[in-house]
Amino acid sequence: MSVESNRPAAAPVPGRTLGIVALVVAIFFNVIGLILGIVALVQSRKAGHKNGFAVAAIIVGAVLTVVGIIVAILVVSAIGFGAAAYQACEAAGFTGTVLVNGNEVACSTLGG
Repeated sequence: MSVESNRPAAAPVPGRTLGIVALVVAIFFNVIGLILGIVALVQSRKAGHKNGFAVAAIIVGAVLTVVGIIVAILVVSAIGFGAAAYQACEAAGFTGTVLVNGNEVACSTLGG
C-alpha cells in the first residue's frame, strides 16, 4: 500500500524557463540573450524568487557582447592596417620595406 502525499505540486518559478532559454540564447546571440535574461530576472523578482539562470544569462550575454565588440574593433583595425600596408607596398613595387602608421612592413610578405 502506498502513501500519497496531499501536498500540492510546486508552482513553477516565474521567469525560470525564460532564464534557461536566455542563457542558451546568450551564448549564440549575446544581446538578445542579455535582454531575455533581464526580462526573466524581473519576472522572478516580482514574484519574490531568485533566478540563477537569468543572472547567468545576463553575465554571459554582457561579457560576450563586450568581447564581440573588442574583437570587431581589432578586426576592423587589422583590415584597415592591411589595406594601408598593401597600398604602400604597391606604390613601392612590392620591394623593400615601407612605413605604415609608424610600423615597418616588409613588402615581400605581402606579395604582389
